Amino acid sequence: MVGGLAGELLLGGVVLVGASVQRMSGIGFALLTAPVLAVLLGAEQGVLLCNCGSAVISAIGLATSWRQVRPGAMLPLIAAAGCSVPLGAWVAARLPEPQLLAVMGALVTVAVLVVLRGARMASLRGTGGAVAAGVASGFMNSAAGVGGPALSLYAVNAGWTVREFVPNAQCYGLLVNLFSLLARGTPRLSHPAWLAVAAALALGAVIGHWAGGRVPERRARTVVLLLALGGGATTLLKGLSML
Repeated sequence: MVGGLAGELLLGGVVLVGASVQRMSGIGFALLTAPVLAVLLGAEQGVLLCNCGSAVISAIGLATSWRQVRPGAMLPLIAAAGCSVPLGAWVAARLPEPQLLAVMGALVTVAVLVVLRGARMASLRGTGGAVAAGVASGFMNSAAGVGGPALSLYAVNAGWTVREFVPNAQCYGLLVNLFSLLARGTPRLSHPAWLAVAAALALGAVIGHWAGGRVPERRARTVVLLLALGGGATTLLKGLSML
């Protein structure tokens, strides 16, 4: 990572964008920040900070929407994710940096392309679909910091509306990212870097809340996915170049 004030400002800027998008749409922090944080901090620390930031911004959003969470629908998703998080942590701990960057980039790229297609699959419906999505999401969240696309695909196939998706995604994001942090530990940052991250999360929560009622949801989602696609492809290429 770039050192000094410039590095802290860059780190804060990345977290600010991700937090604003996540607060606005219920998803997007990991998709936007994971590839960039992996390049700035290294794959391991980047994923851990992504998990940490996702958990915090999800908790902020959940504080005002927890009554809209559907516990019955979330239980199989969260339970399945909890079972696959240790496997993702085990894989990530054993992959060298170049391979982990390449895997992260590939996972983000493929996941975004699948979500952009809005894939409809019978296997992602009902309890079985929730378990399959949870397993995939938990593994990807722990290994690469990006568990949202699998949840998004499940929500599309389950027929969830945006109003239903946002609070449930925040509940899921909080718990599964906590599982990932328990499995892999917390990020190691300097005190000034932590201050930059904390300030960015707080400001991003305010901006995202303000923008939530003003930015068309479909347009914002498309922009997020296209930016995530670019970040995933860049991370994949960086990892391959280091092999």
